[in-house]
Amino acid sequence: MAASIFAAVPHSPPVAVFKLTADFREDSDSRKVNLGVGAYRTDEGQPWVLPVVKKVEQMIANDNSLNHEYLPILGLPEFRANASRIALGDDSPAIKEKRVGSVQCLGGTGALRIGADFLRRWYNGNNNTATPVYVSTPTWENHNSVFMEAGFKDIRTYHYWDAAKRGLDLQGLLNDMEQAPEFSIFILHACAHNPTGTDPTPDQWKQIAAVMKRRSLFPFFDSAYQGFASGSLDKDAWAVRYFVSEGFELFCAQSFSKNFGLYNERVGNLTVVGKDADNVQRVLSQMEKIVRTTWSNPPSQGARIVATTLASPQLFDEWKGNVKTMADRVLLMRSELRSRLEALGTPGTWNHITEQIGMFSFTGLNPKQVEYMVKEKHIYLMASGRINMCGLTTKNLDYVAKSIHEAVTKIQ
Repeated sequence: MAASIFAAVPHSPPVAVFKLTADFREDSDSRKVNLGVGAYRTDEGQPWVLPVVKKVEQMIANDNSLNHEYLPILGLPEFRANASRIALGDDSPAIKEKRVGSVQCLGGTGALRIGADFLRRWYNGNNNTATPVYVSTPTWENHNSVFMEAGFKDIRTYHYWDAAKRGLDLQGLLNDMEQAPEFSIFILHACAHNPTGTDPTPDQWKQIAAVMKRRSLFPFFDSAYQGFASGSLDKDAWAVRYFVSEGFELFCAQSFSKNFGLYNERVGNLTVVGKDADNVQRVLSQMEKIVRTTWSNPPSQGARIVATTLASPQLFDEWKGNVKTMADRVLLMRSELRSRLEALGTPGTWNHITEQIGMFSFTGLNPKQVEYMVKEKHIYLMASGRINMCGLTTKNLDYVAKSIHEAVTKIQ
């Protein structure tokens, strides 16, 4: 037989975080710990279906008026409106002035992709593949891939993480923005920066916004953890709302995977804030064409769960309580890990563990120390030293802390 027409296709390397999980599953050691998975886990190490989600799922199952007809191309209207409302706030002047629109997307990744596709076609003129797109160093690995696959040719980085002080490199960030070409696109993490867990303070966000406004830079927020980071929806949306109050046109990609626990439902929203209603409607008309050739119509179940919850004051309050439960457990694990490392006298400073926020923490472990953790201690974490705080439990905290102490003590 003739050779396959696909014979020249190279084998792509596996996605690092999923490869890590696969390696963890194959490990038979009873001590093994998975600190790589990007999902919430209970203190028993199990996935958690939010109680409010269970309740709403039952309500939907009992609603005989629902059917399986196509949703509109842009998505479930009540989902889109409520998703944008929690991002921008109930009293948002942009919403009142009708200069806000949105698109239901397949998760936060889908929201980023629809936004990227639109920007490549229409941002500041037609077909701007040469417009620089800036991502933080480091950033979530998919940011680079999404914008490259959308056709952008110039993906650059801006300073963010200061490894020496284990915190934000604000001056480096501001310098990069000052030197960026006008109208460059900047991908900003709305809260709970992935992977570092280090966010700007409100005063630092104000400095960032001032430079971006003066340099005519476009903010594209990635909001994957609203409520999940601090336990407060308003606090976690502060940066996005401030930029809107400063008159920016912007995009905000929202994910409901973490704060609703709807990982496999792929519920996302792209909020668009423009100068006026007419501009927003023209943008949405083009996004509708992009969606039509991408997934045509979005799925309904996850969007209905979110929309029903956000539209009911009682369910909304219950959801906020569920989200705070998750956020509080993460904060507790941060405090407990830091206290154990300090009690052991582990070399270095560990205050960054509690100063960071959200699901992930940049521990400061180097690649050799990470390798020791994986191979010798069966504790799985990313090569960057990033850990998921939800992988820690009251049962494995001591083991993880002692293992980090050994890795840091033995390996420089």
